[in-house]
Amino acid sequence: MTIAPDAGTASAQVPAQSTYQTRVADYWNAEENPVNLELGKLDDLYHHHYGIGAADRSVLDETDPVRRRERITAELHRLEHAQAELLATRLGPLSPEDRVFDAGCGRGGGSVVAHLRYGCHADGVTLSEKQAEFAGAQARKRGIDDRVRYHHRNMLDTGLPSGAYAASWNNESTMYVELDLLFAEHARLLRRGGRYVVITGCYNDTYGQASREVSLINAHYICDIHPRSAYFRAMARNRLVPVHVEDLTEAALPYWELRREADHLVTGIEETFLTAYRNGSFQYLLIAADRI
Repeated sequence: MTIAPDAGTASAQVPAQSTYQTRVADYWNAEENPVNLELGKLDDLYHHHYGIGAADRSVLDETDPVRRRERITAELHRLEHAQAELLATRLGPLSPEDRVFDAGCGRGGGSVVAHLRYGCHADGVTLSEKQAEFAGAQARKRGIDDRVRYHHRNMLDTGLPSGAYAASWNNESTMYVELDLLFAEHARLLRRGGRYVVITGCYNDTYGQASREVSLINAHYICDIHPRSAYFRAMARNRLVPVHVEDLTEAALPYWELRREADHLVTGIEETFLTAYRNGSFQYLLIAADRI
């Protein structure tokens, strides 16, 4: 089934969902977390992932409370945007004629980043009808809704055309689905030689089962974090061959250390992430793979 929605709008098709996926959709339809919304308001790029890179901790020295809050918010957004840009660099080279697929697109920031970098067409898919509508409105606001579109669909069964995409990705959304089903859909959508990129938190199975901290993260986000090895096994079964693997764990620490100090943005999970990264039971990985 080929999607042909109005430009920039959420697809009218209601995605088929399991009971668990309905819970996930309900969670994101209701979500109004300042750590997502306040950061996005700075430049209308709304991300649903974390940041990487060295943080400017001088923002914590700001004495004016209002100005301190603004500077911390801006610095956290800069770090999360750096993560989105890193992912986008791994998708290319792409041309304005190419199409890319953003699986679990959230409020749409990643699709916009890819379009701004390459001029390409982008299709984002999310289980959350509210997110798809929000992202579509942002595309219309930017005047790019003829090239960047969002769909209320299940990323495991999108209905998008087979072999139509030069690149695709998941940015911190794989922990909500079975990897074999997900990678089978990416392999179907990608043309031969197309590039798939994932950035994700995964538990380090050389340490055994998921740690207490990983279990707490699962409970916080209603997700099921996969072991690191599961990604490579599922890719091998679905015609995706890794060409680049990057451990971003150390690069992710400054974001969490700064966010822990942001009283207006903390969610209570910050210390858990820091402990999990530092004790080695949890890793933040980027994997780029070619579809054969």
